Amino acid sequence: MVDRSSGAEYVELGERSSPKLDKNQKVSVIPLVFLIFYEVSGGPFGIEDSVKAAGPLLALLGFLLVPFVWSVPEALITAELGTMFPENGGYVVWVSSALGPYWGFQQGWMKWLSGVIDNALYPVLFLDYLKSAIPELEGGLPRTITVLALTIVLTYMSYRGLTIVGWVAIFLGVFSLAPFIFMGFVAIPRLNPSRWLVMDLDHVNWSLFLNTLFWNLNYWDSISTLAGEVENPSKTLPKSLFYALLLVIFGYFFPLLVCTGAVPLDRELWTDGYFSDIAKMLGGVWLLTWVQAAAALSNMGMFLAEMSSDSFQLEGMATRGMLPELFAKRSRYGTPLVGTLLSASGVILLSWMSFQEIVAAENFLYCFGMIMEFIAFVKLRIDHPAESRPYKIPVGTIGSIIMCIPPTLTILVVLAFASFKVMVISMVAVMVGLVLEPCLRHSQRKRWFKYSIIADNHDYHSAYQ
Repeated sequence: MVDRSSGAEYVELGERSSPKLDKNQKVSVIPLVFLIFYEVSGGPFGIEDSVKAAGPLLALLGFLLVPFVWSVPEALITAELGTMFPENGGYVVWVSSALGPYWGFQQGWMKWLSGVIDNALYPVLFLDYLKSAIPELEGGLPRTITVLALTIVLTYMSYRGLTIVGWVAIFLGVFSLAPFIFMGFVAIPRLNPSRWLVMDLDHVNWSLFLNTLFWNLNYWDSISTLAGEVENPSKTLPKSLFYALLLVIFGYFFPLLVCTGAVPLDRELWTDGYFSDIAKMLGGVWLLTWVQAAAALSNMGMFLAEMSSDSFQLEGMATRGMLPELFAKRSRYGTPLVGTLLSASGVILLSWMSFQEIVAAENFLYCFGMIMEFIAFVKLRIDHPAESRPYKIPVGTIGSIIMCIPPTLTILVVLAFASFKVMVISMVAVMVGLVLEPCLRHSQRKRWFKYSIIADNHDYHSAYQ
């Protein structure tokens, strides 16, 4: 079908990702497991605030039980819809197919912005773990220069391709978790189980606690934006999500169990970087150095995974005519060049914010996107029950609705605890998206930019009729 106002050609259904993507090397199970691991977690670095906010018992229960309320439903929905629409763009495609391209664009805008904000955390965390060894990185010009240099180097690695990123993620994942397994053995003589049971409900910072849990347990859907790059996604994606879920829960719960049980509790000390201090108490300077190196490399892995997801999401949106064609152009390494540069620019612009501010703003935007995903999931079940789903969650329509209730309630709680500043900034960002989409459609009609749609895109709505 042809849109006469823009001259762009649009087509309807097609179940496979674009043929031009097939020439690039696909991602297999093991690299994909670690890419998901880094999209979601990357290890225990950044969970220290949960103990500061709520104490050991609530922190342990949070990272053991919340995954079943939030992470499991999100991972299952990602497995079903990611195999139903095995193409780059992920959740943008899901929402477009269920609610139409206008809301698909809003989903893409909020999730991309949330991802860029999330990625701005990793240079901050990187330096928070190194500043005890290099005090000059505490602030000022040295810190600014280091953040800029780190962002440039990691962006270049992301630019070089998903194959490199995937295998780097495997190495970084093993290296990041290894010191905590060793700490588990070293800590055995010092473990005091009574420390795990400490709880004081009168002194719980619920906002910090919930934001820390939510941030560390979300982003399971991010891997869907790379579905077009996955080898045999109908089998590889569900399997990789399952293995990654086990790895993430272990990577949080075990270090938290060891460290809260091995040292006397001082909640005020439990801030970013405290795991390295505990490592020094348990094993000396060499274990401190190992944990600091693991934290630094873990943040590199999270940056690479998020950057890949953000840039391929923009590429997926461009192949559906939501963004100008230049966002779909790939480098000689098969990576989206413009999307990578734009995402890196956003990271640099946001790197001045504090850790807690970044987490709160990212969570708020992410919540809006997840609500649309749940609506899209249920609506596709109702409107297209017979459509091919290589992996299908074994529940009916009523079961699908019930499954979405606990994570939706979690979202409402997180939104309720957001600060006024975060609410205002996030709502302004949402309104920018509501205005930006009509502006892009106007530029399309005026032919200021070239738009096109790849013929094999799978959709139930003709884009921008």
